[in-house]
Amino acid sequence: MRAEPTFDRAALETVLSASSDPQNPDVDTIYRIVRDTLRIAVVGLSRDPSKPARRIPSYLAAKGADIFPVNPFAERILGRPARDRLGDVTEEVDMVLVFRPSDQAGAVVLEAMEREERPYIWLQEGIRADAEAAAAREAGLLVVQDLCIYSVHRAFGDTFRRARDRDPGTADIPR
Repeated sequence: MRAEPTFDRAALETVLSASSDPQNPDVDTIYRIVRDTLRIAVVGLSRDPSKPARRIPSYLAAKGADIFPVNPFAERILGRPARDRLGDVTEEVDMVLVFRPSDQAGAVVLEAMEREERPYIWLQEGIRADAEAAAAREAGLLVVQDLCIYSVHRAFGDTFRRARDRDPGTADIPR
């Protein structure tokens, strides 16, 4: 049995309290989501290196995540081919990370719900799609809204690289 890394629970709870969605998962579930995520489809990954929608996925890639860019206005981002829409990502992903305005995020959540691998759905800080998030949760998917994955990841440490060493059969969160 693998020992779980320690982290400052109070600091993380402070980060999580910044979200306006009381339906977000608890600290332990958020930890397992971040720990078990290796492949991330980033919808709205920006071509502009100065924007959070580029800096945050760049950070996640530097920490060991495999990033699949979704941006219909780009050919390549972060050295990877960009897809026009989430449905064009043929690789299996663990998470769909959304950097689109709230009025566009709902459609992405619905598209993510149709994926066979049942990925985690994470709407970045300031982004909510309440009706679609509720539908995804009702369908058994884990959804995080209005929360900065960068802040959460920093609170946990270098979790993507640790996750690469795990036994792939040990995922403990239902999809």
